[in-house]
Amino acid sequence: MRLAFCGNDNASAYNISAGVLRNVCFVDALNLVPHVFLLFITFPILFIGWGSQSSKVQIHHNTWLHFPGHNLRWILTFTLLFVHVCEIAEGIVSDTQMKSRHLHLFLPAIMGFVAATVSIVYYHNIETSNFPKLLLALFLYWIMAFVTKTIKLVRYCQDGVPFSQLRFCITGIMVILYGLLMAVEINVIRVRRYVFFMNPQKVKPPEDLQDLGVRFLQPFVNLLSKATYWWMNTLIISAHKKPVDLKAIGKLPIAMRALTNYVCLKEAYEEQKKKVADQPNRSPSIWLAMYSAFGRPILLSSTFRYLADLLGFAGPLCISGIVQGFQNTTNNTNITEKVKDPSNSYLSSEEFLRNVYVLAVLLFLALILQRTFLQASYYVTTETGINLRGALLAMIYNKILRLSTSNLSMGEMTLGQINNLVAIETNQLMWFLFLCPNLWAMPVQIIMGVILLYNLLGVSALVGAAVIVLLAPIQYFIATKLAEAQKSTLDYSTERLKKTNEILKGIKLLKLYAWEHIFCTSVEETRMKELTSLKTFALHTSLSIFMNAAIPIAAVLATFVTYAYTNDKPLQPAQAFASLSLFHILVTPLFLLSTVVRFAVKAIVSVQKLNEFLLSDEIGDDSWRGGDSSVAYESCKKHTGLHTKAINRRQPLRYQLESYEQPRKPTRPVEIDDIAIKVTNGYFSWGSGLATLSNINIRIPTGQMTMIVGQVGCGKSSLLLAILGEMQTLEGKVHWSNRNRYSVAYAAQKPWLLNATVEENIIFGSPFNKQRYKAVTDACSLQPDIDLLPFGDQTEIGERGINLSGGQRQRICVARALYQNTNIVFLDDPFSALDIHLSDHLMQEGILKFLQEDKRTLVLVTHKLQYLPHADWIIAMKDGMVLREGTLKDIQNKDVELYEHWKTLMNRQDQELEKDMEADQTTLERKTLRRAMYPRESKSQLEDEDEEEEEEEDEDDNMSTVLRLRTKMPWKTCWRYLTSGGFFLLFLMIFSKLLKHSVIVAIDYWLATWTSMDNANDVRSVDDVKSTNKTYHVAVFSILSGAGIVLCLITSLTVEWMGLTAAKNLHHNLLNKIILGPIRFFDMTPLGLILNRFSADTNIIDQHIPPTLESLTRSTLLCLSAIGMISYATPWFLVALVPLGIAFYFIQKYFRVASKDLQELDDSTQLPLLCHFSETAEGLTTIRAFRHEARFKQRMLELTDTNNIAYLFLSAANRWLEVRTDYLGACIVLTAAVTSITEGPNSGFVGLGLLYALTITNYLNWVVRNLADLEVQMGAVKKVHSFLNMESENYDGYLDPSQVPKDWPQEGEIKIENLCVRYENNLKPVLKHVKAYIKPGQKVGICGRTGSGKSSLSLAFFRMVDIFDGRIVIDGIDISKLPLHTLRSRLSIILQDPILFSGSIRFNLDPECKCTDDRLWEALEIAQLKNMVKSLPGGLDAMVTEGGENFSVGQRQLFCLARAFVRKSSILIMDEATASIDMATENILQKVVMTAFADRTVVTIAHRVHTILTADLVIVMKRGNILEYDTPENLLSQEDGIFASFVRADM
Repeated sequence: MRLAFCGNDNASAYNISAGVLRNVCFVDALNLVPHVFLLFITFPILFIGWGSQSSKVQIHHNTWLHFPGHNLRWILTFTLLFVHVCEIAEGIVSDTQMKSRHLHLFLPAIMGFVAATVSIVYYHNIETSNFPKLLLALFLYWIMAFVTKTIKLVRYCQDGVPFSQLRFCITGIMVILYGLLMAVEINVIRVRRYVFFMNPQKVKPPEDLQDLGVRFLQPFVNLLSKATYWWMNTLIISAHKKPVDLKAIGKLPIAMRALTNYVCLKEAYEEQKKKVADQPNRSPSIWLAMYSAFGRPILLSSTFRYLADLLGFAGPLCISGIVQGFQNTTNNTNITEKVKDPSNSYLSSEEFLRNVYVLAVLLFLALILQRTFLQASYYVTTETGINLRGALLAMIYNKILRLSTSNLSMGEMTLGQINNLVAIETNQLMWFLFLCPNLWAMPVQIIMGVILLYNLLGVSALVGAAVIVLLAPIQYFIATKLAEAQKSTLDYSTERLKKTNEILKGIKLLKLYAWEHIFCTSVEETRMKELTSLKTFALHTSLSIFMNAAIPIAAVLATFVTYAYTNDKPLQPAQAFASLSLFHILVTPLFLLSTVVRFAVKAIVSVQKLNEFLLSDEIGDDSWRGGDSSVAYESCKKHTGLHTKAINRRQPLRYQLESYEQPRKPTRPVEIDDIAIKVTNGYFSWGSGLATLSNINIRIPTGQMTMIVGQVGCGKSSLLLAILGEMQTLEGKVHWSNRNRYSVAYAAQKPWLLNATVEENIIFGSPFNKQRYKAVTDACSLQPDIDLLPFGDQTEIGERGINLSGGQRQRICVARALYQNTNIVFLDDPFSALDIHLSDHLMQEGILKFLQEDKRTLVLVTHKLQYLPHADWIIAMKDGMVLREGTLKDIQNKDVELYEHWKTLMNRQDQELEKDMEADQTTLERKTLRRAMYPRESKSQLEDEDEEEEEEEDEDDNMSTVLRLRTKMPWKTCWRYLTSGGFFLLFLMIFSKLLKHSVIVAIDYWLATWTSMDNANDVRSVDDVKSTNKTYHVAVFSILSGAGIVLCLITSLTVEWMGLTAAKNLHHNLLNKIILGPIRFFDMTPLGLILNRFSADTNIIDQHIPPTLESLTRSTLLCLSAIGMISYATPWFLVALVPLGIAFYFIQKYFRVASKDLQELDDSTQLPLLCHFSETAEGLTTIRAFRHEARFKQRMLELTDTNNIAYLFLSAANRWLEVRTDYLGACIVLTAAVTSITEGPNSGFVGLGLLYALTITNYLNWVVRNLADLEVQMGAVKKVHSFLNMESENYDGYLDPSQVPKDWPQEGEIKIENLCVRYENNLKPVLKHVKAYIKPGQKVGICGRTGSGKSSLSLAFFRMVDIFDGRIVIDGIDISKLPLHTLRSRLSIILQDPILFSGSIRFNLDPECKCTDDRLWEALEIAQLKNMVKSLPGGLDAMVTEGGENFSVGQRQLFCLARAFVRKSSILIMDEATASIDMATENILQKVVMTAFADRTVVTIAHRVHTILTADLVIVMKRGNILEYDTPENLLSQEDGIFASFVRADM
């Protein structure tokens, strides 16, 4: 058959007698002209591309959209493309009904499609290169196309073509579209004036695009890139080469920054406040404020959601159409179609839509659109949620900065509540926003679904719908139970962590006393409780999963059985598969509904809490000390509205925030200059209305030192706070002289540190000045402490950094106050945690020299009266009143009694001073710090403990191997995890999973054969055959469905059960491994690292891995069974699957890497933000005194933005993935539809194939997301495993415990023979060939410098260290032969750091519960504690708090002594036990050792030599060797001996 443009079966085709325009073919040819014209003009321009060189504005992103009507143009062009596709399809379908080819029916349409595509590409290039003159070509094209199409339309009208004909509709729509596009083009000319006008309009790109730091381009890219997240490609591909860090994701665009959103929300909230101002009992509504600030995007997102949901119903309708059409064609093959007359070749819309291929293409387009809209809806809600969270955090933070101190101190607002607001409530609201569109989209979806079902199946559909609706409330019930279970699990795990933490802190003591197992069992008990509540959690989770899977099966069963028995007509495949697909659509919203309702309830509670917080009391506005100077305010005047666009970028944000926050300050009254602060007639209270301070009249002289003294609790600190404006002023005034700077350097009584480096803590936002910094650190004697830290003053301290002791923290706070360049300094009891040397040094160097030289005004609160002579002015307080005010001379003359009282106190303090010289507290603090820091080298190695152990063979660490590591799934770890649940459960899980999916496939397969059979049986309408057939089919169908439901339950239970067993075993092994680990491990591994394994990692293994694993296996198996099913129906499908499979592989590979990095970024940026909030709440008074609110707000905004940008990128990456997998799914549906239509065996299988293809689209992205999640979560298993490979101590000895005598060691005779000891077999020995003999009952003292091996010797008795040569023999038994537990339980030791555990006193003395009460009381009496314990409520059963905090250090040490006495061992070792206690306690200890332990062997390791002068034998050690070994008398007589020199130094 020859090709001809007008067809060669019609003689009149080229006849133009009736006029040129009356010829159909000519009009179609005319339509080709504009398209060809456009292609001719634009191709050269696009190829030469000279438009791009002449770019007027240089910007780094070629994403700048600056022609008006941009989005409208894209939408119109896409609609145009769709209409062109319809036109092409219509032409081809019409053409198939002709005798010969009629090219004019579809060729112009194809050219039009090409031209429309070119037009948008061309437009995009012009727009990014900013060369508007070239748009003229498009303008001409739109005009020509409009004219030619109008001619065609007019011609149709003249011919009287009815409106029902498809071609008429298409032409009409096209005329409208071309007209609109023409209008858009005219609008661009009108706005940009690039032609026909003299002066073209100049444009500037938006700020965000000028700023190179902004990498989040979603708001700025064109519509197609917005919809498909094309701009994310660069980031996701680069993640493959190097990890994504904060630099790679850049800054947030201005419109999304916390400040911008805060301003919006704040204004909306203030509006609400104004509305309810006159109604005292109503509180302003946060809901309305949120709606007015963020309502528009939520509405937009809901619109997208509605569109997506409606398009979702295209699936079932197309399936029904395709199956119906397929059935008709197979049935009607014998009827020959009549060939249409070419002159009347018009298709009606119905005929067009009956074509199966047309339906397949429509289904494909509908899916693509539906998925695009759905992802757009998700993205918009996510972005709005993030914006809302940023705004709420800023609101909460500003409120925290203005909270009245009394609120915090009176316990109306606890720090915990504030932290919850930040960490929990804001996130609840954010999540609610994410799920918000579901609230109104779901009911519509459900109603639509039920209506369509009813249309398909009639009444029986309602039965199925009823099943779903009745079972939905059960879901809600399960969901509430889940929340409860989670809460109780949390309580238990907190308790377990507390116990674990105690074990780890006191691990040395537990090992030395052989008590590890007692404490281990107590942790295991709590863990069992936790596991029980985890079991209920798992049960409810698996029930929820089961409901999810079983409800659709049950509904389908109910529906089809009802249908089979109520209808005479057999079930058609079209009905069956369309309704199946509808049931799948219906189930999702019903499940989500329960979640959404739960979140809505939570959100309501959160909003109540937020409102309470935002309306709580604020601090009074002290107008005498302004914030920033008023200049900043003036420069901001012009931004009156301060809308998002008006935020001025040239000025630091914090000025604008400030000016936005604070009204103008009145100017200060001029005061006399020699008085810095004056309080007249002041009455101040802590918010209770009762005056804490009354009748205060004081003045603080400028440039001098004022001291405030008085007893504890007389209101000294309150006075400082009252002056700072932290208390409520009942009456009276505080005047500040106007010369002073407005900030006050203030060091609070309780030291407050930031989570930052030491240096940042001291300079606190001031400029760094090296000399000044050095002077300050010297004055506070911080240099020696700084030298001990691993990175000097760049070491992180604070909550997450290194723990410093009280004195060290206090000195840093004082240093901060000294360093600030302020006229006024307030020091609140700076000496309380310092020992005498430091106090004197600080007084001399810091206060007298440093501050007085600068002529700064100092107010000092103190108890140390010996410093009174230094004061220029003294304020003495008593019971909240000022007792006396004046110089020391004044008081000496006027109030002799007070002066005498002070004198006696001073003398007493001087005597204490004498005593105090003995115990030098600072050296001790430094010592503990050094002990915490000493294993520096080893720590840095442990940082990288995530390394794969296996990977490190001998690869050179080049890029390719790193990349391979980053893209590899941790299969080995997954296998370890699965096997730790036991092989039986693993097998059961795999088997039941496979069985379940086979059964589900079987159900659908049976349905396909059943419906197809019924249709084939149409011919023999023998009733009895049909009824038996019906019963048989229904029976099998019911049995299969029942089996499916049961298997759903079994699989969901086995997965959770396996997860639980794995979690149980992993935690059990981890705990036992850690408890039996060598002591060196605990010295080298930071405590936080070990605790992390027990907290975060265990939590992931407990609660997160099982559901992820379940979801992953389910979605993978669903996809596989679907692909299998389609391939079974149409094998050709496999060929098309290859390219799709390759695409899928690359998408998931790239996504997993990027997702992992972004998730880590999101986690790591969250912690600093939460810490910043809790830090601020703790240090409120300090921040306000320093007037640093603006700086802290700025920091908060930065941290919030950093976290938000990470989260935004994470959600954008998820959208990127979902759009891609969804498009792949749509391609699968298209190929499945086309192959099954051409090749399909019967209509049932066509329906089956399509149904399965549609499920794939839903599950593909879940496969990848779950893979990515699992990969991150397996990190936890890997970390736990890295600890499980550690070596334990060797607990078994050569002797059986029964061979050791019951009362060994009876005598207490010790022989040390040639002993060599090291900490680990790769380290140097710490004791070298030590020989000694200790007689039974001898008191032995061991002394020597730090590091001489004294402590190592004491540890060698307990085999805590590696004895690699020589031996220790106690009472004739070599200790290396004994089992460890036996050895350690028979000796006793008192350690240097007194450790108590939380529990009763009885438990602390005797955890094994072996002793009688009398024995315990006896021990307490010996330790001089009996009276104190008797006075406690409960006596021996009185509680000890964590770490023994409710007793003083001295008392704790005495408890340790009593503990050693309770264990009636004949050998006692005291390891520097007196180092941390005062003289009085030490004397008690010495006395007890001499009397109560008279008949036992006591080995004392001495810190202060005078404690061992009374010993029977003294051993002096140096560098692991014994230097001197004799009685103290003999050693003292050797003048040049080491011991003698020690004693002289100690005197």
